[in-house]
Amino acid sequence: MPRSSGQTDGDDSGCPILHVDMDAFYASVEVRRDPRLRGRPVIVGGGGRGVVSAASYEARRYGVRSAMPMSLALRRCPQAVVLPVDHTTYSAVSQEVMAILHEVTPLVEPLSLDEAFLDVSAARRRMGRPADIARWIRAETTARLQLTCSVGVAPTKFVAKVASARCKPDGLLVIPAADVLAFLHPLPVTALWGIGPSTATRLQRLGLRTVGDIAETPLDVLSRSLGAAGAAHFSALAAGHDPQPVETGRAEKSVSSDRTFDVDLLDAADVERELLRLAEETAARLRRRDLLTRTVGIKVRFADFTTLSRIRTLPGPVDTTAALHVASVELYRSLRLDRPRVRLLGVRAEGLVPAAEAVHQLSFDDILDRGATGATSGDDVPAGGAATAGGVAPASRNGCHAAAGEPQPSGQRALDRVADGLRTRFGAAAVTPASLLEPATGADRRPVGD
Repeated sequence: MPRSSGQTDGDDSGCPILHVDMDAFYASVEVRRDPRLRGRPVIVGGGGRGVVSAASYEARRYGVRSAMPMSLALRRCPQAVVLPVDHTTYSAVSQEVMAILHEVTPLVEPLSLDEAFLDVSAARRRMGRPADIARWIRAETTARLQLTCSVGVAPTKFVAKVASARCKPDGLLVIPAADVLAFLHPLPVTALWGIGPSTATRLQRLGLRTVGDIAETPLDVLSRSLGAAGAAHFSALAAGHDPQPVETGRAEKSVSSDRTFDVDLLDAADVERELLRLAEETAARLRRRDLLTRTVGIKVRFADFTTLSRIRTLPGPVDTTAALHVASVELYRSLRLDRPRVRLLGVRAEGLVPAAEAVHQLSFDDILDRGATGATSGDDVPAGGAATAGGVAPASRNGCHAAAGEPQPSGQRALDRVADGLRTRFGAAAVTPASLLEPATGADRRPVGD
């Protein structure tokens, strides 16, 4: 593996931690897909009542930020090109990014699709100094993926993450061990992990506005506003202390999808159709991560912003669209709602287990499937799975879904994985449940510019 050339930016001898953060990831992937968008403000997000998932740097110049309501974003930047979130494509590109990072070291801790920590201590003999490795990562990401990233190099995870944020976009910043306090102390208190607007307001009442102010404040004074545990945590970070190692085996606790609709859903059939869309997205994410779920939950938000949540634990772990859809529909029906106005829906998978470690109990339906098709492996297709020219309907038996508590048929798992492969290769719309081919209910329907 070639080393990048050039001198390091400062003494990186005590800086084994890298934080790699892709620049405006979702928006950059969309620009790569359609080069005509280059140089234009691009917003990736939900419909008019949704939120911004990502914004290109051209859009950010107008004050558009992630998590901002779409209505506000479009008032600030009405000329923006708005695109719906394409989780399938972003996840596929994320895997390519992570593959590059794993060429450097197995000590990679992903934080999300677009960022990760690396501990490059063991890679120095092979690849050079940490800043050299950071340059190599940036060069390879650009050459192979036509995307840019920013990299912070520092003694600890916390400082490396702050450094990458300070050199965006397309930058590299090394914080030598001797300069950590000089770098941190002038920053606002919100630079510390866990301090949001509410906590920052409490600290400002104490006259604490910078990280340095916190570092110089006695613990007992901080404790009155932050509690003993919070005071100890923030005081340590302000002093440059962060003992957390890079954790390669961080287990995901949940996978979810939700959607805010431009127009409230009034009909139960529309709600159940959108639950299918969300179940499909959530199940696909489980399969991409080789995970199964034991617990399925839904979130329902109404026009008055009242929000209800329900969860159900299944008899066995699943990862199929059909299993998640059946469970989510049954949970919704259990609410026994009378003509609700549904503003937002969400489907969540919890109690996750690695697919390789899960025990799958062969069901009577599996045996029937194998007998009917003559299959001897998990590649059989269930007799009830309905295929159309436009998409694949969730697998069923004799036209009806299996009960939520039934083990998932192996044929449905095979069918779902074939559909996943087609979407990865040809785009999210290549294969879709037939019922979702009907006109959308309002989510993600804003026209896209030329």
